[in-house]
Amino acid sequence: VQLQASGGGLVQAGGSLRLSCVVSGRTFSWYPMAWFRQAPGKEREFVGSITWKGDNTYYADSVKGRFTVSRVNAENTVYLQMGSLKPEDTAVYYCAAVASAFGSPILSPNEVTYWGQGTLVTVSS
Repeated sequence: VQLQASGGGLVQAGGSLRLSCVVSGRTFSWYPMAWFRQAPGKEREFVGSITWKGDNTYYADSVKGRFTVSRVNAENTVYLQMGSLKPEDTAVYYCAAVASAFGSPILSPNEVTYWGQGTLVTVSS
């Protein structure tokens, strides 16, 4: 299983970015997906996730109302749409997946089996 994240970059505060994560090596639609982030000197933290059905999403309080997780099964891709970005959103963002199909939403890094390589998002003030 491979996860390839992209879309990071430098953006001004208040701006938007969309991250993408393409998954290969298995049937994408069977698995829940998630995004995490890690800022310098901090632990990796949960950002948002989506169920394998795509019918529910979950978010950290810090991004609720600003970020949206979505998936397009035909593209084997999960997206993280980020808006109203703040300097404190600066981090390396990782997409994540689990080993078990048809399982519960991913809410903790301890549940993750597969990580993407990370994409850097820098928000300037």
